Amino acid sequence: MVESWVGSMSRLLPRAIREGGHEFTFLTRDLHHYLRSAPEGTAHPLLGARHVITADTNDTDALLPEIERLHAVLRFDGVLTSCDYYLPAVARIAARLGLPGAAPEAVEAACRKDATRRILAEAGVPGPRFAVHEEWADLSRAADGIGYPLVVKPVDLCGGMYVRRVDDEEQLAACVRELAAFPVNARGQRRAPAVLLEELLDGPEVSVETVSHAGTVQVVGVTDKSIGGAPAFIETGHMFPAALAADDAEAAGRTALAALEALGLTDGVVAHTEIKLTSAGPRVVEVNPRPAGNRITELVRHVTGVDLAAAFVEVSLGREPDLRGGDTGLRSAAVGFLVPETSGTVESLDDGGLGAAPGVLEVGLPGPGRQVSAARSNNEYLGHVMAGDPAGLGARARVEALLDELRSGLVIR
Repeated sequence: MVESWVGSMSRLLPRAIREGGHEFTFLTRDLHHYLRSAPEGTAHPLLGARHVITADTNDTDALLPEIERLHAVLRFDGVLTSCDYYLPAVARIAARLGLPGAAPEAVEAACRKDATRRILAEAGVPGPRFAVHEEWADLSRAADGIGYPLVVKPVDLCGGMYVRRVDDEEQLAACVRELAAFPVNARGQRRAPAVLLEELLDGPEVSVETVSHAGTVQVVGVTDKSIGGAPAFIETGHMFPAALAADDAEAAGRTALAALEALGLTDGVVAHTEIKLTSAGPRVVEVNPRPAGNRITELVRHVTGVDLAAAFVEVSLGREPDLRGGDTGLRSAAVGFLVPETSGTVESLDDGGLGAAPGVLEVGLPGPGRQVSAARSNNEYLGHVMAGDPAGLGARARVEALLDELRSGLVIR
């Protein structure tokens, strides 16, 4: 395992490896990055690794021969990561060691939003009109050609960072300046200076969760998404399965499959493909060649019994995953996030005994003294609530009602 996120996947992936009867070596450039995130009084799950090795995971060229030397001793059977910024390095390592996985060029293209756009456009997979430039004069002209309002995106960040709606040239210029002032990502990797401009698409957004093995891609299901925080695009909640007509769900699935085929992500990948269901039909927003974050993976397991983290482990070992699932007693599950609108310190939060409320599956809330910042991406959540519905598609409404109660008891000074 080369690095990881510090959120729920840092628990899910080690657990899936252990429950599958496997062991893992953890490679990181900064172990303290993970130890700082461990809940007080508990050991971080990544410390369950058989070996923890420090290496410069940001220098892939230097890392490859070092991992070859480790491989000669430890004999790895697979390589994976849950962190977007290390997916290309993992693909190169797998190829170098002759281990299962998608082709490095396919993963690299999926991890670069501009490359994804070009490949999908050439393959005829529907998406927004777009342009990619570095210089202001080119960006200004391209924006006029696409037409305002439009969406500005970095080509190599994740979590919704610096993705903004802009309505005029003044707002565009401000976004471009803001991006230029962020030249290095959170893992110390230098960013590409290119800026992606896209047509603003109408309609609701969903994601298609898929598993690819041996040239076959299976759709596990479609998740819906709620968005807030304008002009940013912050994911405020999800429900699985999405409350869609069968035709819309099938169209979203077909579009995701076409995107994965065009990119060459048909083996060794658990993917999370985001789709806009526009008035003109489904349009690809982006393709993520890793399991869904934001607790979508847990929602899928609660409803279907399919463990996407376990599937990720198995396809990374070149094995056919078990996607049969089973009856879990739930027809839908949803998660909603507390998104702070102001910066400050949490003074109090009355949860009203939320954890024991009917249908609640999971609660994560901050205690007094927590420092918070007004959210500008998916990285500033204050907490979350997850609930299930055994009767139908009522999980989202249940979560939203619970969040309304929490907000009324939240005091930030």
